[in-house]
Amino acid sequence: MAGGAERCDFGGSLPTVNSLRASLSQASEAIPSPHYLPSPPGERKAISDVRRTFCLFVTFDLLFISLLWIIELNITNTIWQNLETEVVHYNFKSSFFDIFLLALFRFLSLQIGYAALRLRHWWVIAITTLVTCAFLIAKVIHSNLLSQNVFGYVIPIASFVVAWLETWFLDFKVFTQEAKDDRAYLATLHAAYERSPMLYPRAVSDGQFYSPPESLAGSEDELDEEGLARRVVTAQEKEFVRQGQEAMAVVEQILSQEENWRLEKNNDRGDAVYTLEIPFYGKTFILKAFLQCPAELVYQEVILQPERMTQWNKTVSACQILQRVDDNTMVSYDVSAGAAGGVVSPRDFVNVRRVESRRDRYVSAGMATSHEAKPPQSRYVRGENGPGGFVVLKSSSNPTVCTFIWVLNTDLKGRLPRYVIHQSLAATMFEFMVHLRQRISSLHSTVY
Repeated sequence: MAGGAERCDFGGSLPTVNSLRASLSQASEAIPSPHYLPSPPGERKAISDVRRTFCLFVTFDLLFISLLWIIELNITNTIWQNLETEVVHYNFKSSFFDIFLLALFRFLSLQIGYAALRLRHWWVIAITTLVTCAFLIAKVIHSNLLSQNVFGYVIPIASFVVAWLETWFLDFKVFTQEAKDDRAYLATLHAAYERSPMLYPRAVSDGQFYSPPESLAGSEDELDEEGLARRVVTAQEKEFVRQGQEAMAVVEQILSQEENWRLEKNNDRGDAVYTLEIPFYGKTFILKAFLQCPAELVYQEVILQPERMTQWNKTVSACQILQRVDDNTMVSYDVSAGAAGGVVSPRDFVNVRRVESRRDRYVSAGMATSHEAKPPQSRYVRGENGPGGFVVLKSSSNPTVCTFIWVLNTDLKGRLPRYVIHQSLAATMFEFMVHLRQRISSLHSTVY
């Protein structure tokens, strides 16, 4: 695969490579693993009560304006004669039909945005309120509605007031209450986790503490002489280790439920992106790809050398190891490149990573954490990753091929619509595979 110089680079770029290759000691006590992920404490509703009330108020808006218009149609002549006058022979200066259409526009826009898509952004309500105000002002100025009857006053004013009530209700009630509910829910999850020594218990497999073929079978004293087997000593380091173990357990559970993965997209290279809803963490994206190279090569390039990934992976603009906690755990700082044609700006992340090697696979699992060396900056929006990572599966029949799996659960923060984020994530995962294959191809050409 690589010559002596390449191996030297590996050791220089990642000082703990040798220790990561060493046999992992001190297995945790085996706990029977549940077949499925546990249910969260309390089932969350698909749509909150306050948002449902807002949607009912939007429906009331349409019905109220419709009722006023129907009453206005019955004041003189018959309703059918007035309908023909105001709809068939529509006149901007004398018809109320356009105000009814304006209410229908608000109804459809707000129900699609906040009921169907469940957006948490104000841009839809801002557009509907702006269009309503501009149209009603123009209508009152350039029409003769005020000289017709009392409804010339009532209908425009009612439409104007209801539009602003919807804006107030969404901004000061819906978003505020949902934010409080989210904080309370996360606090409940944290309390539930604190009561349990391990949120996602799992059994210890025979191969869980297996060393890679090139591991050094050295004793603990030999590792200490190299300065690689430093034990965790601080509360913060213990927390990093706990987070890494939690992320590893969740990734294992995701892999065990492949039959529940839902296909989202695939490409002509055979790569496929799946999704899976995970309790506590939401929608998780899973990339699965087949690579014509040994698993050890991908293990070296993607898992053991994250800092060098910026040399070939265009989806990442920076990666820095902030702290090496123990032989299996590290804290990294990553900056993603922009996505979706610039719609999604660069984000930065602070993640804890745990690396383990098995007989049949290599695994790197991680999740968001905080580190004093990299507090949030004004330059980037600080994203937050749920449990995820990279898995390289060895082939039992052909050592020159492998299967690569990327588990991604991320919250890019900001005010981006969720569906835009989900579309960009799948595209980013496919782009990553393009760069990874190019890297593997260049390494093959260099070696051979």
